[in-house]
Amino acid sequence: MNLREAEEGIEYTVCSLETDDEELNSFLFSLGCYSGEPITVIKKRRSGLVVSIKDGRYSIDSTLAAAILIK
Repeated sequence: MNLREAEEGIEYTVCSLETDDEELNSFLFSLGCYSGEPITVIKKRRSGLVVSIKDGRYSIDSTLAAAILIK
């Protein structure tokens, strides 16, 4: 399942990133979003999601959320 399909307030674990863009992978890694890390959707919005990764909150768009696979 990808992050767009996640429910608000439930903690998931990042399984993998489904993108071939190295720059995007580096950006996500700098946020702390990589395999095995917990991630929580705080709020779903029309334009994307607000997520909690480690101790930070980030706003990501729907395209980026679709590239993050969770369990």
